[in-house]
Amino acid sequence: MEARAGEGGRLSAPLFESSLASLPRLGRGKVRDLYAVGEDRMLIVASDRLSAFDVVLPDPIPDKGRVLTQLSNFWFARLAHVVPNHLTGADPEAVVAEAEKPQVRGRSVVVRKLRPLPVEAVVRGYLIGSGWKDYQASGAVCGIPLPKGLHQAQQLPEPIFTPATKAQSGHDENISFERMRGIVGAAVADAVRDISIRLYREAADYAATRGILIADTKFEFGLDREGGIVLIDEILTADSSRFWPADQYRAGVSPPSFDKQYVRDYLETLAWDKTPPAPRLPREVIEKTAEKYREALWRIAGLRLP
Repeated sequence: MEARAGEGGRLSAPLFESSLASLPRLGRGKVRDLYAVGEDRMLIVASDRLSAFDVVLPDPIPDKGRVLTQLSNFWFARLAHVVPNHLTGADPEAVVAEAEKPQVRGRSVVVRKLRPLPVEAVVRGYLIGSGWKDYQASGAVCGIPLPKGLHQAQQLPEPIFTPATKAQSGHDENISFERMRGIVGAAVADAVRDISIRLYREAADYAATRGILIADTKFEFGLDREGGIVLIDEILTADSSRFWPADQYRAGVSPPSFDKQYVRDYLETLAWDKTPPAPRLPREVIEKTAEKYREALWRIAGLRLP
């Protein structure tokens, strides 16, 4: 699991991949590996894989899985009063074989098995990314009209909810709220929207005290057996959010960030059509990205990796 220098100043891959024989594997996502723990629980292991533009890159980011897990756990605890989450509190090392404990240490959680909703709940507080492109073309973001004359990265008058479909492969698709209501039902859609905006507001207010602006973020939800809404997956990490340093922010330009936007910006300089296979990353991009992830954990949660 050590990083080694490869050709052209790149780091050799992979840094970390889970390979547990003691539990049945349920699936492998872009970043996380899922294993069954009995009939009603799952072990989620966060790898060091990085996806950009919905494509998994060939070069992992050192310590990324540990950062994502610890930052998510921080937010799950801080926002537990808003909505139930999928964490069980069980020790991941207690559900795997002795020899496999190092694979799950610090980068895994044991969660309830729930029925995931087939949509992503995206909340935008600032005009950036695909939202900025939509606004330039139509004066709206995902069909939501916005005031005229807004600038790139400008804070919106109010956070807006812009759902998307979840793609197993390829790019996620922004959808209207009405379409979301048709997919999951009006009552569930309305509740998810309201919960998501409240989560964003509370998280953004706290992050601001740590010198961080949360430009936008996405949440995922599932339903329990009684139809209750439960927060799942990861929350408010550098993979699912845009974090900006407040002291370097100004409207009109894309601010520096503590997330994978650094990688996206590099990839945008290449002649790549954003379909697999993705290009290799230079060593300096890998190391700088790892540094940004670790700094986000420190700035927001006050935690440093050992």
